[in-house]
Amino acid sequence: PEAIKYLAKKYNIEVEETIETNEEKEKANEKESMYLVSEFARDYFKNTLLKTDEGKAIGLSYFKERGFTQETIEKFQLGFSPDSWDAFSKEALGKGYQLKYLEKTGLTIKREDGSLFDRFKGRVMFPIHSMSGRVLGFGGRILTNDKKAAKYLNSPESDIYHKSKVLYGIYHAKQAIAKLDNCYLVEGYTDVIQLHQAGIENVVASSGTALTPDQVRLINRLTKNITVLFDGDAAGLRASIRGVS
Repeated sequence: PEAIKYLAKKYNIEVEETIETNEEKEKANEKESMYLVSEFARDYFKNTLLKTDEGKAIGLSYFKERGFTQETIEKFQLGFSPDSWDAFSKEALGKGYQLKYLEKTGLTIKREDGSLFDRFKGRVMFPIHSMSGRVLGFGGRILTNDKKAAKYLNSPESDIYHKSKVLYGIYHAKQAIAKLDNCYLVEGYTDVIQLHQAGIENVVASSGTALTPDQVRLINRLTKNITVLFDGDAAGLRASIRGVS
């Protein structure tokens, strides 16, 4: 703020200052608490993946099978959520994080009987970052053949995560997109990561949704050019048409 005031004074520009209402301050504090819980979760999942026997045997071996290097796993802050009903929730509460924010971010689900349930139990974890690198939410992929469970599960909509306004990989891709003046749009998290690992960094994913006006605006801040790279099968072609229409 001081720098803005200094420049405004220097060039005789009037700066109109606004004072946050108590309601606005409270909303900002709520959002910050949700960011902090999400960042704790990212670190917890990362630690579980790299430093526990379960994480190494299940999560890390899956990523290695996909051909991801250690450097790539760390760059994208990939993780693993233990296959236990409430291991993450217990850890977070034990570290002093409030249940209210665990629920608001969708990381913890509270059952009617009051017991807690980890939303991403037993899944490999993909943190979803904002353009500036803050953790907004997660995508989790199941590794068992449970027909009843969704293969991919995303964080629910919240005050910090709006699926239609987010692009997976935008934080890691923004410099390459601006430099190359082109953005590749792919279907999923692993497509983004594999292209990055192959040296193609100007790539993002819309995570299973048709491209929205908000997502286009996000890319538009960096380039006017979008190249759609979806699968060549019928479903991929339909998704491509949906994405550009």
